[in-house]
Amino acid sequence: MGLLDGKVAIVTGAGGGIGRAEALLLASEGAQIVVNDLGGARDGTGSSESAAGKVVAEIEAAGGRAVASFDDVSTPSGAEKIIAAAVTAFGRLDVLVNNAGILRDKSLLKMDEAMWDAVIAVHLKGTFLCTQAAAKQMVSQGGGGRIVNTTSVSGMMGNFGQANYAAAKAGIYGLTRTAAIELQKHRITVNALAPIAKTRLTEDLPMFQTATDSLTPDHVAPAALFLGSDLCGDRTGHVLAVAGAQMYIYKVVQSAGKFKDENGVWTAQEIADNWDAIAKI
Repeated sequence: MGLLDGKVAIVTGAGGGIGRAEALLLASEGAQIVVNDLGGARDGTGSSESAAGKVVAEIEAAGGRAVASFDDVSTPSGAEKIIAAAVTAFGRLDVLVNNAGILRDKSLLKMDEAMWDAVIAVHLKGTFLCTQAAAKQMVSQGGGGRIVNTTSVSGMMGNFGQANYAAAKAGIYGLTRTAAIELQKHRITVNALAPIAKTRLTEDLPMFQTATDSLTPDHVAPAALFLGSDLCGDRTGHVLAVAGAQMYIYKVVQSAGKFKDENGVWTAQEIADNWDAIAKI
């Protein structure tokens, strides 16, 4: 018995890297898979059907069932077609893993509007569109469902040269939290992964220039399987970070804060004088 026997899952950006590892693992646990990938370059330009097709072939060679989708997550019609691919091929949708992404890194002062728009469109808008379309399908079916988004350490903490990417990933955190609240009544859990792994997107980053045998997509995939399976239970709205063998949770934490003695309006000078107390966790 597999953890996902009888389930139908979509993995976007599954033509390589983390998405491929997630698709292969979910398939090995019994899920029927829609392997979505536009097949473009790392910066999002171009397209090819070969990447998704190869992963479908891998799944089928291992005895699983899969179909390819080459649709663009960043357009409403593309997102709708991705969900329709699952329903047409397998009759339903139980799990969505939003993994598709591109990079156009540049420091803030050198970034142009096109770089900003392209990254926001794929990561944040794409996650919104696919989540919305998937949730509508899951609600119409009844029985709940599971949505797994992909945020990033950059989105939670910031990272030099990635203002567009970090903003998109931070937005995905907010989207995940809100969708978790709104969809809970429909028994749809919405969680996110914050992975660190060496892939085509990240291989030239400084942190991956040394030995990275412990930072592979295969380390990340089990987290997606957990969040997409019944092992997750009713846990929702969480960010599960994966860095090789380490897993941890990201949370936005509110400090205890400080009240002004008279319950009045703070002055700027008083804020400066009391900063340490205000900020103390």
